[in-house]
Amino acid sequence: MADNKNSRENQARDADDRQRQRAVLEALERGDESEPPVAEADLGDVDEALDAVEFPATAKDIVETVGDRVVGSPDETYAVADLIPESETVAFEAPEAVRTRVMRPTVAASMKRVVEASDGLKDRDRLHSQYDAYEKTLVALADIDADDEDEGVAVVTDWIVEQIAEKGTRPGSRRVRKRAAAFCREQGFEVRDDQWLGA
Repeated sequence: MADNKNSRENQARDADDRQRQRAVLEALERGDESEPPVAEADLGDVDEALDAVEFPATAKDIVETVGDRVVGSPDETYAVADLIPESETVAFEAPEAVRTRVMRPTVAASMKRVVEASDGLKDRDRLHSQYDAYEKTLVALADIDADDEDEGVAVVTDWIVEQIAEKGTRPGSRRVRKRAAAFCREQGFEVRDDQWLGA
């Protein structure tokens, strides 16, 4: 290849693409090992308030008791009511489950939208396992370092909510993973078959 301006630009672009793909692969391989964006120290007010809740408790009970408490992340603060759906279809077995949810505010806010969009649906089959799979998919998207704005989480959440509104049923968890994988590939993020998003 001739050493001209176009070839140097192509080489630089290829190097950038390779670096971005390496970052994505590393993030996807880390999976559950990634650090949540909210430190446990920032949950002191929420922890104290959770002492007043009798577990197991519905999400609605949590919101009624601690919904006004604030969780701080590096970028902004959230009220617990912004992260937990006011729903009786979702339950938390222990305070740790609430802590785990609010420690990932982007994913929690997305799951709140999904739960509230599907709350009126009559099909309750596989509800909890399906929500768990949705959450795992959103966490995998949030862990992609190259996607700093968590665009993937927003895109997939919007798609799930649209599917619920249009079809009156929640999309299967495998379809959600496929939509997430499609987003990654559209953005140039590599997804391997042996990863969660490689559905």
